[in-house]
Amino acid sequence: MRRPADLSTPRYRGGFPLHYDPEAFGRFSEGLARTLGTGRYLMVQTVVVIVWIIVNVVAAALRFDPYPFILLNLAFSTQAAYAAPLILLAQNRQDARDRAQADEDRRTAALVQAETEYLAREVANIRILVASLPTAEEFNTALERVSEAIDRLGPSPSGH
Repeated sequence: MRRPADLSTPRYRGGFPLHYDPEAFGRFSEGLARTLGTGRYLMVQTVVVIVWIIVNVVAAALRFDPYPFILLNLAFSTQAAYAAPLILLAQNRQDARDRAQADEDRRTAALVQAETEYLAREVANIRILVASLPTAEEFNTALERVSEAIDRLGPSPSGH
């Protein structure tokens, strides 16, 4: 058998050989976390445990998991071993969504603040322009002066 010259790298790349869709798996874990966190799930699980214990204590003919209920404990351990990481995955995805939403909220708030500051400057400019406009009294006074100046410049049209 011929060996490659470079033995520093493995022949086969490591990693998980099965391909899976992380997004679909994430949605699955979120759905599972939502189910495990409900009162309905806890009630169903409680009923299953009670029936399990009653069948294995009372019904001798149906007994499949005698008293220390090792099979029941194994089922709970397996459930916990899978549920905890799935719940953590769902929480991490929710944290990522919360961070993205917070970033978007900050960006939106910055835009709103910039627009508000711009509008405040525009309103201040309008106030300055309006303050520099003559009042009605000033306008009437100026009009009277112009009328008087016109009267002084020439004879009245009726008197030739």
